[in-house]
Amino acid sequence: MKIRYSLKILFPALLVLVFMACKSDKKADKAPEIKLEEKAGPEIIEVVTNVMDFQVRDTIKSGWNTFKYINRSNEPHFILFDKYPEGKSIADTKAQVMPPFDKGMELIIEGNIDDAMAAFGELPEWFSQIVFSGGSGMISPAKTNTFSINLLPGYYIIECYVKMADGKFHSSMGMVKELIVLNEDSGAQPPESTVQVNISSTEGTRIDGEFKKGVNVVRVNFEDQIVHENFVGHDVNLVQFGDNADKQALEAWMNWATPTGLMTPSPDGVTFMGGTNESPAGSVQYFTANLSPGNYALISEVPNAAEKNMFVEFTVPE
Repeated sequence: MKIRYSLKILFPALLVLVFMACKSDKKADKAPEIKLEEKAGPEIIEVVTNVMDFQVRDTIKSGWNTFKYINRSNEPHFILFDKYPEGKSIADTKAQVMPPFDKGMELIIEGNIDDAMAAFGELPEWFSQIVFSGGSGMISPAKTNTFSINLLPGYYIIECYVKMADGKFHSSMGMVKELIVLNEDSGAQPPESTVQVNISSTEGTRIDGEFKKGVNVVRVNFEDQIVHENFVGHDVNLVQFGDNADKQALEAWMNWATPTGLMTPSPDGVTFMGGTNESPAGSVQYFTANLSPGNYALISEVPNAAEKNMFVEFTVPE
């Protein structure tokens, strides 16, 4: 890590040097001008959720971007970046995408699965052209997740589709926002990882290295990507277990396409600490986790995650 000195600290020492230089050379009219430059670190873009919202700027540069997602609400949330096909916008989302999902979820809760599938079949043809491009894994209330993703220029929607206690998607309650990624590269580089996670539909989730007490910078390699039975791709969510954690309830809860999946309240004894969201095959994402000693897991938002080796437990020692 480079150490940066502020002008406030260096200024007194500079005065001494200037004074000595003037004293040693009586003919000098003035001390030579000294310029100090400070290098700025990588920009961190804050995203804040207060209730059912995303407070973030409207435009960002393309390439690598680092985000700090702060959850100040009373609900768990995530961020998924959806790259939209040309000509489509948030107005089309509200008019053509939300109604089929809302209708389908209502029917699932009623137990009418066949009609629910028919409702999802009303999604517009262009919906299949959306590129789900990463984001933040799930975070619990009062938690923060810092993550880095590589974004192409274009028009994006960021969303969270966790569900309210009545089954309403957070996206339908206002957790959708348009974001323009400019055709101007950020010039940023990805962080240096301390541990790697590889994930694929065939091998599941594998940890390369060890999670340790303190700050861990995690590189997530998406070796492939498929559409699972609940119509979403795999992702990586970091959870911490309390003494009363119900791991089977957690696995079931991570499947949104069930009546109580991703529905408030989240399972007892489980704290969501971030991670990375669904992104294409071959993509790489990063997230930072400051861990205390205890029991943890990486789990994907897919049905039967343990059976697919996408529910992997680990322990952080003292």
